[in-house]
Amino acid sequence: MHEQDSRTTTYTTLASGPDFRHEIEIKRSRFITVLRRADSEEAARDLVAGLRREFHDARHHCSAFLLGPDRDIQRSSDDGEPSGTAGIPMLEALAKRETTPGMADLSDVSAVVVRYFGGILLGAGGLVRAYSESVSSALSLAPMVCRSRLRICSAEVPHAAAGRLENDLRAAGFVMAETSYGAQHTVLRLALPDAAGEISAAAERLQSLTAGSAVLQPEGTEWVDVPFP
Repeated sequence: MHEQDSRTTTYTTLASGPDFRHEIEIKRSRFITVLRRADSEEAARDLVAGLRREFHDARHHCSAFLLGPDRDIQRSSDDGEPSGTAGIPMLEALAKRETTPGMADLSDVSAVVVRYFGGILLGAGGLVRAYSESVSSALSLAPMVCRSRLRICSAEVPHAAAGRLENDLRAAGFVMAETSYGAQHTVLRLALPDAAGEISAAAERLQSLTAGSAVLQPEGTEWVDVPFP
């Protein structure tokens, strides 16, 4: 889990789901890129360990990862390739990836490129381009989401009305966090930008939908996946 007091309030990461894989071939060498969403160094390094077992006969398992909303953890490994020809180009491909025009904010991503040598030497420059292209081409196809630090606000509503209210709030453009169920009420949770005006507008909408019976209560903040507009 990330600290809530990071300087950044939003960044881009991989959508939740299985590892994303993409392969290219350059001068008979196979470059298999695997991307994983990871929010800790342990999770990032687990990807490398798993792929070493899966592709045990490959010559290289080069890696790079960026972690944290502020991208303050950055690591890379050449794994036997000439120094600076694999891990750093991979890390730069992650760090410099523009997720929207003029914005490079990708984080919480671990990338591994598995290389099967094809018998033709690429040279230092060729390796740099190959590893950079491998990661960049995978990123261009991988599903992404916006991860935002949002204020969680909750409201207790009758069980019978919960489904309709949740649908109405989603239709109005609100992001819903996890719903919980008590003995007497359903607790709906909204994930809102942490600003007084946004919270006030949500409270007014909820009261309008429930004829004033539901009261919105601000809670703490959470990191929430938000689809791109």
